[in-house]
Amino acid sequence: METVSLAGHPADLALEAKLATLPTSPGVYLFKGGGGEVIYVGKAKSLRARVRQYARGGDGRVQIPFLLAQLTDVEILITRSEKEALLLEDTLIKQYQPRYNIRLKDDKSYWHVKVSTQDPWPRLFLTRQIVKDGSKYLGPFHASTAIQETLEIIRKIFPLRTCSDTVFRNRTRPCLEYQIKRCLGPCALPVEPEEYQRQLKGALLLLEGKNTELVDQLTGRMQEAAAVLRFEEAARLRDQIRALTQTGEKQRVALPLGNDQDIFGLYREGGFVEVQVLFVRAGKLVGNQEYSFDDNEFPDEEVLGELLTQFYQGDRFVPDEVILPVVLEDASVREELLTERKGKKVILLYPQRGDKVRLVEMAQENARQSFLEKRHGAEQKEKTLDILRRALHLRNAPKRIECFDISNIQGNLAVGSMVVFDEGEPDKNRYRRFRIKTVAGADDFAMMYEVLTRRYRRAVEEHDLPDLLMVDGGKGQLSVAVEVLRELGITDVDVIGLAKMRTERDPFSEEVVHSAERVFLPGRKNPVVLKPHSTALFLLQQVRDEAHRFAITYHRLLRAKERLGSPLDGVPGIGPSRRKALLRHFGSLKRVYAATTEELTQVPGVTPAMAEAIQEQLRVKSDSQIVKSEK
Repeated sequence: METVSLAGHPADLALEAKLATLPTSPGVYLFKGGGGEVIYVGKAKSLRARVRQYARGGDGRVQIPFLLAQLTDVEILITRSEKEALLLEDTLIKQYQPRYNIRLKDDKSYWHVKVSTQDPWPRLFLTRQIVKDGSKYLGPFHASTAIQETLEIIRKIFPLRTCSDTVFRNRTRPCLEYQIKRCLGPCALPVEPEEYQRQLKGALLLLEGKNTELVDQLTGRMQEAAAVLRFEEAARLRDQIRALTQTGEKQRVALPLGNDQDIFGLYREGGFVEVQVLFVRAGKLVGNQEYSFDDNEFPDEEVLGELLTQFYQGDRFVPDEVILPVVLEDASVREELLTERKGKKVILLYPQRGDKVRLVEMAQENARQSFLEKRHGAEQKEKTLDILRRALHLRNAPKRIECFDISNIQGNLAVGSMVVFDEGEPDKNRYRRFRIKTVAGADDFAMMYEVLTRRYRRAVEEHDLPDLLMVDGGKGQLSVAVEVLRELGITDVDVIGLAKMRTERDPFSEEVVHSAERVFLPGRKNPVVLKPHSTALFLLQQVRDEAHRFAITYHRLLRAKERLGSPLDGVPGIGPSRRKALLRHFGSLKRVYAATTEELTQVPGVTPAMAEAIQEQLRVKSDSQIVKSEK
C-alpha cells in the first residue's frame, strides 16, 4: 500500500489542477476539511477517474457542493486490488467517522444458541459471543424474544441439562428439573449417552427449523415403542409430538429452495433513505433489520455499497445469497470477499424476474412502510410540540426541554437533577445530577437557585441553551428560574413551572377532590390548565416524572452510602486501617466518641492532630446517628 498526500495546495485551487499527481491505481481517497479532519472516505477502481468526477462538479448530488466547499486537502491510499480498497474503506470509515459517509449505528452482535458439544453432556444456552472452543453455534437470531420462547419449548420437550458446569460437577443428587421431567439427571444418575444424544439431536432439529423431519423421527420411535409394549416411552414420545405440533415456529414466508438469503430493500424520498434487510434462513423468513439515513443525497448504488461494506463485519452471519434492488459495479469483488469470509461460494444477485424479484419487492415495501411510520411519528411529535407552544404562548416549539427537580429529607443529602427531552424523547446522555453545596437546611428555593445557576452559567459559556426550561413546582420555583436567567442575561429561553396535582377534602361533603395539573408562566397570575388527557400535558408530565425519578434515584444512592459509612469517614488521615484499629481498641463508636485526646493517641498510628480531628468530626454527629451507624 502506498500513501500519496496532496497537502500544500492552496485551498481555493481547483481539483482539476491536482489530477496530474493522481494514479490510475485502485485505492481509497480521503477528503479533509479546514481543520484537517476527514470529512469523506471513498474507494475507487481508478483514483484519478473518481476524483476527476468530483473536480467536474460531482454527479449532480446536492451534497457534493457542500463537501467541495469544505475541501482543503486530499489524501490518497493506493492499494494492490479493488478488494483491498474495499476492506481499507471500511476500516477508515470506522476510524474517522466522516460526516458525509454512511455509518451503521446498530453494530451490536446478535444472539446465537451455543451447544457445548465438547462436554460429555452438552447443554444449550444463549450467547452473543462466538468463541473457538469446539462448541457448535446456531444463529444469528435477531429477535431475542422469539429464540427465548423456542428454547423454552425445547426445555419442555427435550430433557437436557440447563445447569452451569460448576453446578453440574458439584451436584450429588438430581435437582427439581429432574423431578418435573425436564432433565434426565446425568449429574447424579446413570444415563445412557445414546439417549441423551438422541434428545440433543431432536432439539437441534427443532432449532434448525426441521420440524417435519423431527416429527417423522419421533413418530417412528413412538410406533416402535408401542409395538414392543413400552407404553410409557410411547406416551412420552406422543406428548413430544403433540407439543411440537402445537408450538411449532410460526413463519411468515417459506421458500422452496431452503437456502440462506439476505434480501435488501430500499425506499427514499429525496435525501431521506430507509433500508430494510430481510433474513431468510433455510428457506424461512426469520427476522429483519432496518436502517434510516437522513439528508443523504448519494445515489442508491452508493448507499447500498457503503452499507454492505460495514454490514458483514464481526460475527455477522454471511448467507449463501445476497439479493439487492440495484446493480453494484464492484459486485464481483464483494462476492469474492464474502466467499472468503464464509468459506463457501456467496452470490450477489440483482433479480429481474421470478420469486426473487417478489422478495425484493417485499423488502422494499417493508422499507416504505417503516419510512412512513417513522415520518408519521415525527409529524406527531412536531404537532404535539406545536400544540404545547400555542397552549403556553411560548416563543418557539420546545424541541429541547430541560427539567429540574430537588430531592432531600429536611435538607439532608440534598440533590438536584436535570433531565433532557429532545424532540419529545429522553436524551439520557445529557442528564445531569447535582449535589447541593451551598445551602444548609430545608430550603428548596435556594437549592433550585444553586442548581440552575451552576447549570446555566456553564450553558452560556458553551452556547448550549434549551428551548424550554421547566421546573417541578409552582410560582416559587418559577420565580427562582426567572431570576437565574435574568442574572445570567439569558433572554431567549422559555420558562414554565409544572405543579403537581393536589388532593384535598371537601369540608362540606367529606369527598376527596383532585385538582388538575397546573402550568405556571412568568408574568401570569393564574396558571394554565391543560386538558387532562391531552398529548401536550402527557409530555410535560412525562418530563417532570422523569426528573423526579432521576433525583430520587440519586438521593437514595447517597442515603445508601451514608448508611454504610462511618462518622470517622472524612477525618483527615483516618483511612480503613486506622478506623479498624480505633474500633478494635475501643470496641464501639460511642467509646471512641467519649475518649480523650490522650486515649486516642494510644492507638497505633493516631497522632495528636488526628485525635483532635476525630473529636471535632464526632462532635457534629448526634448520638442517634452514632448508634445507627454502630448497628
